[in-house]
Amino acid sequence: MFQILSISGLFNLRIVDFVDIILFAILLFEVYNLVKGTAAIRIFIGIIAVYLIWKVVKAFQMQLLSEILGQFISVGVIALVVVFQPEIRQFLLMLGNTRIIHNSNRRFLFWKFKLNDPFVASIDAIVMACQKMAETKTGALIVIARESQLGSFVDTGQIVDSRISEIMLESIFFKNGPLHDGAVVIAGDTIKAARCILPVSKQSSIPSWYGLRHRAAIGLTEKSDAIAIVISEEKGTISYSVDGRLVERVSAAELSDYLVKTFIK
Repeated sequence: MFQILSISGLFNLRIVDFVDIILFAILLFEVYNLVKGTAAIRIFIGIIAVYLIWKVVKAFQMQLLSEILGQFISVGVIALVVVFQPEIRQFLLMLGNTRIIHNSNRRFLFWKFKLNDPFVASIDAIVMACQKMAETKTGALIVIARESQLGSFVDTGQIVDSRISEIMLESIFFKNGPLHDGAVVIAGDTIKAARCILPVSKQSSIPSWYGLRHRAAIGLTEKSDAIAIVISEEKGTISYSVDGRLVERVSAAELSDYLVKTFIK
């Protein structure tokens, strides 16, 4: 019934087979994107090379090599879990991220429904604080939680539990202040903690001129769905990182537009 192509009985192609191939290609592409730019890409290519070699020696009936490589492949799943633990975590986080659904505008005929988010009212305060700190070349790292509340990173810093305000953010990152070193974590409409320690990205493709703040922003967004905003102390520029990517030298208006589009559904 679902068979769409048959040539002399040599092979049969069904609609399900095409769907299977397309889904596999998408999965392989997403895995490649996760490991691209990291040391894991070489391991990923190496595993594919071993698998292809195993198929070749098996086709030529080379018993010894086929047996050895077959044993390697059989325990490969465990090795993959160990080697690619950070990438697998990020992939599962992406699959479980309900923002894929939430970010879609909900329309019925001519009506458009929007969901309220307690963070939305604070966007202007954050953007204005970033703009002023950029003008004064005050270094800052602001993390905005989304689905993940980042509890493990909040615990590394000083608990603040304050409502978001422009003055509060500027005070925290004041150069001679006790809380300026490290990151501020925001969840909802609350500054949860300051002076938080974030993981530094190990991507080999990161330019050498990126400072620790930029690397920490990328590192955090590799491991979570958060947004990290960076104010460069040297250049007085605003950048933000999401999904392990850094968008550099954005204006205050561009930052505001991005946050609005992200949080206003």
